[in-house]
Amino acid sequence: MKEYDVIVVGSGAGGLIVDEALSKGLKVALVDKGPYGGTCLNLGCIPSKMLIYPADRITEIQEAKKLGINAEIKSIDFSSIMERMRKSRQETQSLIRKGVEQLEGLDFYEGEGHFVADYTMEAKGERMRGAKIFLASGSRPLIPPIKGVDSIDYLTNETALELKEKPNSIIIIGGGYVAVEFAHFFAAMGTEVTILEMLDRLAQSEEREIADLLEQALARRMRIHTETQAQEIKKDGSRCTVVAKDRNTGKEAEYSAERVMIAVGRISNADLLKVENTGVEVDTRGFIKVDDYLETSKKNIFAVGDANGQQMFLHVANKEAAVAWHNSTSRKRIAMDYRAVPHAVYSHPQIASVGLTEESARKDYRISVGRTRYADTAKGEAMVEEEGFAKAIVDEHSGEILGFHIIGPYAPILIQEVVNAMATGGSLEGIYSGLHIHPALPELVQRTFGNIE
Repeated sequence: MKEYDVIVVGSGAGGLIVDEALSKGLKVALVDKGPYGGTCLNLGCIPSKMLIYPADRITEIQEAKKLGINAEIKSIDFSSIMERMRKSRQETQSLIRKGVEQLEGLDFYEGEGHFVADYTMEAKGERMRGAKIFLASGSRPLIPPIKGVDSIDYLTNETALELKEKPNSIIIIGGGYVAVEFAHFFAAMGTEVTILEMLDRLAQSEEREIADLLEQALARRMRIHTETQAQEIKKDGSRCTVVAKDRNTGKEAEYSAERVMIAVGRISNADLLKVENTGVEVDTRGFIKVDDYLETSKKNIFAVGDANGQQMFLHVANKEAAVAWHNSTSRKRIAMDYRAVPHAVYSHPQIASVGLTEESARKDYRISVGRTRYADTAKGEAMVEEEGFAKAIVDEHSGEILGFHIIGPYAPILIQEVVNAMATGGSLEGIYSGLHIHPALPELVQRTFGNIE
């Protein structure tokens, strides 16, 4: 059996831990089932945004009439858009692999690994033991037990990236971030899109009024059915039929399309690792339990990224990797702080959020709320942006920023100054101390705080 100072499982955020360990001269093993570079690079945020960027441009052209511009899209080369994404992904994979092969002191086990005993793993027919182990093993699409689902060639966010031809029609089961982003993409490509969501709104974790506006905007380009639960999927020649039940009335209806995509959530890969064999506990959803310091129930085994299910974004995983490494090597530990974790939804319109929603904030704080429409700023008016808005949630007593939420153009960019303010103390001072260019969209942020009730 080989002995290592550090074993890392997963080459996404886990790659950062590999680099840190090697820089200290430690003997390191990396176990990764692939594709190398992790979910974000290969199957998630990077390739999907390469598809969504042209979708954004298409939608903007289609909406240009509000600006007095009558434009026409003559054709959309779906195959070219898909191939550009895949080519870029392959080039990046090759560069990373070449870099890994040149690392001294690293043993790379390319294949699926699992625990066989305490601190002991098996991969590629070899057993290894690690003094410290970091699990950055990621997650995979959750496939619900819908009757007949295995009888069709359904798509997920991963397999959709391999499409060579544009589907003429698609049913997307689910209404979260992945669902609405791919719905936006396919609709822009000219696919007839239907969303079936079992809950009462899309993007459930967002502010209610943001979710409502998102649905209103998407409904102009596709069919959306909320509180509609898929019961069965049938193959009907070249088409698929989804039988779904209205959760209010109990009535069933049938929806037909060329393809079906499943986008109802993610499941941890902890089961593939057989973490129970080393005494690592998982929660009721199957994600690895960690404490505030990202250590599992087993001393010197840490879990970061999607593996622990805390906040499933790469920027969070990278931060967790840094925190976990620090806590594994320093006497003075630091807790992972999730209070100012931002996220974005690259739908059309775009969404960006950080901190608490109004509903969650009211449970523990006396709050004040501010709102501003894009159209209330000079730049927003020039853009004829009539629907988008921003919302601020502030502690009434201390003035601490508790949350901020935007729906509209460039939302992921605009929210960054709020994230920075929250990360450096959370007060309004950081927002107001700097001049805001007039007229420019960042005035939306300043005005929203100025409108605190």
